[in-house]
This record gives sequence, structure tokens and C-alpha cells, in this order.
Amino acid sequence: MIVGRFVRGLDDRLRVSPVARRALAKVFPDHWSFMLGEIALYAFVALILTGVYLTFFFEASTADRVYEGGYAPLDGTTTSAAYASTVRLSFDVRAGLLVRQTHHWAALVFVGAIVLHLLRIFFTGAFRRPREINWLVGVTMLALALLNGFTGYSLPDDLLSGTGLRIIYSVVESIPVVGAWAAFLAFGGEFPSDEMIPRMFVSHVLLVPGILVALVSIHLAILVRQKHSQFPGPGRTEHNVVGSRFWPGYTLRTLALFAWVLAVLFALGGLAQINPVWLYGPFEPSQATSPAQPDWYVAWADGALRLFPPVEFRIFGHLVPAPFFPGVVLGGLTFAVLYAWPFLERRFSRDELPHQLLDPPRRHPVRLGVGVGAIVFFTLLVLAGADEIIARLLRVPLADVVTVLRVSVLVLPVVAGLVAYLVTRALRGGDAAGFGDLTRAELRRAATRRRTAAAPPPASAPAEKATGREPGERVEVWPERGVWRWRYHAADGGVVLTGNRAATSEAAATTAARTAYPGVRTVRVPGPGPVGRPAPVRSGLRRWGRRVAWGALLAAALRRGRG
Repeated sequence: MIVGRFVRGLDDRLRVSPVARRALAKVFPDHWSFMLGEIALYAFVALILTGVYLTFFFEASTADRVYEGGYAPLDGTTTSAAYASTVRLSFDVRAGLLVRQTHHWAALVFVGAIVLHLLRIFFTGAFRRPREINWLVGVTMLALALLNGFTGYSLPDDLLSGTGLRIIYSVVESIPVVGAWAAFLAFGGEFPSDEMIPRMFVSHVLLVPGILVALVSIHLAILVRQKHSQFPGPGRTEHNVVGSRFWPGYTLRTLALFAWVLAVLFALGGLAQINPVWLYGPFEPSQATSPAQPDWYVAWADGALRLFPPVEFRIFGHLVPAPFFPGVVLGGLTFAVLYAWPFLERRFSRDELPHQLLDPPRRHPVRLGVGVGAIVFFTLLVLAGADEIIARLLRVPLADVVTVLRVSVLVLPVVAGLVAYLVTRALRGGDAAGFGDLTRAELRRAATRRRTAAAPPPASAPAEKATGREPGERVEVWPERGVWRWRYHAADGGVVLTGNRAATSEAAATTAARTAYPGVRTVRVPGPGPVGRPAPVRSGLRRWGRRVAWGALLAAALRRGRG
């Protein structure tokens, strides 16, 4: 009763009931892939919860401290305050090791869920209008997640993270003209500096998480405003969403997913050891760990540094060191392409219409080929980040492993992208239901036929202009009393089917026509034109009837002549 009176009083003052009713009535699609974004959100919540606990015990300082605690090999050793507090948190704080490892696993799951979520959006075309802004927000969250993961990984001031910091300092310093200034600003002076750990701590627990919270809020607000996209299916159109309402079905399901994410993360934190800094030892500038591999989400950058040849040159008197291209240019170019992709695809496909229905990946061979090639490329770079481990396991010289990886990273992505492109063209242009049903003939036709025949224009591309009746199978669109209509016209004129709904624009009529008849040429005509009549059905009975009629007419003419 008290709660009810409180709610009524709050609604009387703020008028939140209409907003709440609309929010509770929001429909969410039931497809499992939409949960990838929720997993990223709940991993981020786990990061915040465990991170708050860790800040109570972590000391972000490089000042000397004598460790006195439960880890006997380090007892009485002088280390940095950051390293000593991390070891103390792992061995002397109740549930400290569980929370610290859970925090690390949550970071890995957070970045992984974002990557998988972006891949789902990319391959299904969910970044198209009107969702370009949300795509930009998601790519920015990925970049910030990578940055925050790296700074958190480096905070314990152990020997492994110190080796990574030495590498990233060199990469930043390799930027021509402004590199030294940027390194000084980020690290607080020459490496290693006393300001390095405190600055990373402020960035890790305050700046980047605050920006991420703001971006997540913007992302969810845009999602609520624009509603969900969905996969094509029965009853699903560009104007509705089929699925579960927010209350109660979706709420119970997403709370269960939240509980599962927390359970899995804490199970990993308690059962799967990760980043045992007490085994690495404290950071010493004169030492380096070997083998040294970072977390998987930044291993691709380490692999690029290992594979790129030591090429240096000068531009206008300024040295461009070897780490600049694999460390700065590759990452910058990757995110530049990600940011620009929605606009590049819209520019080349001439697709200006809003989309609520997602595309099956087979409908866009170029997009699928580019995506597969990029996945193979970065997977090889991640493997290159562990080249010394591969050489040790295979018992081959490290130089041979590097040579093979250099050739592979240049050849395999191109091959994989072309294969994906050709297979997608064959699936779209043939009768095969899946990859296993493809025949050699269909693959050969996909590789040899012209692009115009293999890749029909997108549903939103404008129709061809025509002044009269066009030969062959086609779909005709025309204006009629302020609206646009369309009809299918068979090649022989025997079948003519007119759409039963008028469209408000030529683009909408063209989209409806190409959705109903994909791959059929669409032309714009000034008017509906004559409707072709079905070819006459000739039968023996009809021929006999015509002969009788002609005979009767001939007999009547003869009688008139005699008369």
C-alpha cells in the first residue's frame, strides 16, 4: 500500500506512466544473436562491480613498498606499491583473488561480445540507415574497450605488463613530429616514469568508464527510439517488430541471462587462473619476459609489430620509424574503415532507404568477402603474436615461422575473401539451399558470369527509365494519381500481376517490387501500358467449333448468292 501511494504520487508529479507503458510494451526480437549485445552490457556491469571492490585495496603508485604477506617467495621484498598491493590483494584480502580474476575475465568477455555483436551487425547490414549513428557509437565503444583493457592489464606493474608498456611507449613515440610530445603526455616523461601508473589508473577507473557509460546510455536510447531490426520471416515487415514484449517475457529472459553471465564470470574467476602476476615478478626496466603475449584483443597489434620488416625512412627531415606502420597506421586505418563503412556502402550501392529487416549474408557477396578476409587477416596477426610459442611447440626456427606468417598474412585473407565472395554469388544465383548443396557447375558460373547478371541491383536502387514496353521479363513501376504502382510482366506477356498496394514514392514501389521478385529487371514506365493477354489455349474442341462456325457462315453466303 505504501509503495502504491508512493508510485501514484510520483506519477502525479512527473507523469511517467505514459512513458512507462510505452517502454513496457516495447517488443524485442527472439533471435539468439541479439543477446550478444546484452552479454556485452552485463559483462560491463560485472566490470564496474568488481572494479569498485578492487579500488578499495589497490594502490596506484610506483613508490617503494616492502611486501609482507601470505606469498612467501615475495615476503620482505621491496617492490612498487602497485605490485605489492596487487599481490596482497591476491593472497591476503578475502575474496580478493576471486574478484581480481573475475574482473579480468569480464574484460575479455566484454571485448569479445562487442566484437561478435559488431560482426553480426556488419554481416546482416544492421548498420544501414537509420542506424549509422548507433554503428559509430558501437565502434567507439570497441576502441575505448581496447584502451581500457590495456590500461587495466598494465596497472599491476608486473614484468609482463611492463614489457607491453615499453612496446606501446615506443609505438606512440614513433609518430612523426608529435610522437615524443604524445608519449610525454600519456606516460608523464621518459619511460618508465613515476606518473605512468597514476595516469593510467585515472584513465582506467574514471575517464574511460565514464565515457563508456555515456555511450551505452546513448546506444540504448537510440535503440528504444528507432526500435529493433529483425530477420525476415513470416509476419515481419519493414514496419513492425515480431518478438517478446519487454514485460514480462523479455524482462524475465534478460534477467536470467544476466544471472548466467555473472555465474560464468565468477566461475571462471574462481576456477581458471589468469594473469598470475606473482609468477612474473615486479617490473624492472633492465629485464623483459619471454615469451610475452598480451590479451587476445591487443595481440593482433603485437603480431603486426613482429611481422612488419624493419623499414625506416625520412620525410622532410623527420624519421618515420618501423613501428609506425604496424602500430599506428594499421590500427588507425582499421578503425577509419569501420567508421566509414556504412557511408561507403551506401555510396556505392546507392541505397538511401531506411531498413528494418536484416539481410541474409548471401545477398551481399562483396560485404561478406571483405568481412571474411578481415577476420582471417586479424586471426593470423593474433597467431603471429605467439610466434615464439608456435616455434617452440613445432620445434622449428623462429625465423621460419615468421616467414610463413608473413606470406600467409598477405595471401590467405585475399584467398579467403575471394572464396567467400564466389560461394556467396553461387548461392544467390543458383538453386542450392546451402553450402553443401553447391555444385562445381554453379561455382564455375559464379566465377565467370558478368557482374550485372550475378549481382542484381539492391532493392532500393532506382529503376531503369523506359519510354515504352520493354522486352523480356520485367517489373514495371509508374506514377498514378499521386502514388506509385508496380506490376510483374512475364517475358512472353502471358502473366501480368499488379501489386495490390500503392506506394508513396518511386523508391518505395521499387523496393516492394524487388522484394517480391528479386533479380528481375525493374523499369520505370510513364503509364501502365497495355496488359498482355494470355496466349490462347488451342484444343481440338475449339478448333472443331471454329470449323463449324466458318462452315455455317459459308453456307449462308452461298444461299444468299443463289437467291
